[in-house]
Amino acid sequence: MTTNSLRKLICRVALVAVAAFSVSALSAQSGYEKNNEIFRIGVEGRLDYLNQAVAGNHDVAGSGFKVRYFNFRMDGQISPKFSYSWRQRFNRANSISEFAQNTDWFTLTYKPTSNWAISAGKQVLMIGGWEYDRAPIELYFCSEFWNNVNCYQLGASVAYTTNDGNDTILFQASQSPYDTTLSSVDYYAYNLYWSGSHGCYTALYSLNFMQYAPGKYDKYIALGNQFKFGDATIQLDLMNRGTSLRDLCFDNFSIMGEFAYLIADRVNVFAKATYDKIGSSAVAASGLIPGTELTRVGGGVEYYPMGHKGNRDVRLHAAYSYTLGVNTNFEESSACDCHKYDENGAVIKEFKGTAQNKLGYLTIGLTWKIDVMEGIKNILNK
Repeated sequence: MTTNSLRKLICRVALVAVAAFSVSALSAQSGYEKNNEIFRIGVEGRLDYLNQAVAGNHDVAGSGFKVRYFNFRMDGQISPKFSYSWRQRFNRANSISEFAQNTDWFTLTYKPTSNWAISAGKQVLMIGGWEYDRAPIELYFCSEFWNNVNCYQLGASVAYTTNDGNDTILFQASQSPYDTTLSSVDYYAYNLYWSGSHGCYTALYSLNFMQYAPGKYDKYIALGNQFKFGDATIQLDLMNRGTSLRDLCFDNFSIMGEFAYLIADRVNVFAKATYDKIGSSAVAASGLIPGTELTRVGGGVEYYPMGHKGNRDVRLHAAYSYTLGVNTNFEESSACDCHKYDENGAVIKEFKGTAQNKLGYLTIGLTWKIDVMEGIKNILNK
């Protein structure tokens, strides 16, 4: 990012923050409920030092200091029944044409009662599983499915939550994640989602139908399970995919497991493993290529220097993973006709996947989260 681009980016965020503060102040003067703020503004970022090596060979392009995430978030309560949520990424290219593409979500929600919620806008595709559910800024290495799913889409949803708040059933209709041509096709996704919390167990389950061709759907059965025992947390996800019922017999699936233990509310240690098997039923637009079979194992430690009161606004981390297996996600070296050739005259194919055999991946970094409006209020109170 150039100095000029960075200056424009800072100006954008500053203008939005000033405008939000002005409207928030007006709403306070009109006597709006304190707990129903029109604007709650947050900024979060993560800086990593990465070191990657494949079969012991240093990967220069994938190593070094990187701004992995720089997000702006705004949430608010427009009225007792209407609320909205917006998250924007700024660590990617942000031309006018790409601004909406880098909007993770921009959603308006209407709650006619305490049980029902109707939402529309750009949303997260409701797919089950704990790895998928967590924000990207909270993760260090993931399954090959996670790294390829196009999870933010335009759509609408309706949800029902039980009176005790323990169970939510949601139905969502949206653009398909396989609708990659943007204009020449019109594919949809239909998602049925259940989240349930009962004692030490919490489930995130879904049944998904993702259209990839006229009248054809890729089906997901995603089962996310979490168990909490004091300071210990165990997560286990199973995702089975297929274009027919026959294909759902573990021809194309992913498994994720993670164990984490929190020490003195400041240090979190974890171990994680993922397994992806991509069979012949995989849809080409998914980015998962048949013949891929990968196992990724690793672990890490997180330190929260402000964690004595459950504060998670600042985090230091170190994590390492190692991958074994085969990733067949290669394509010819150029989108034009000027291919690259090896010494034998064969077209060189470039690796387009995320993880590959004998990939060692080290990340050390810092994450911070700032509640902008709370900071402004504290300054004004002083």
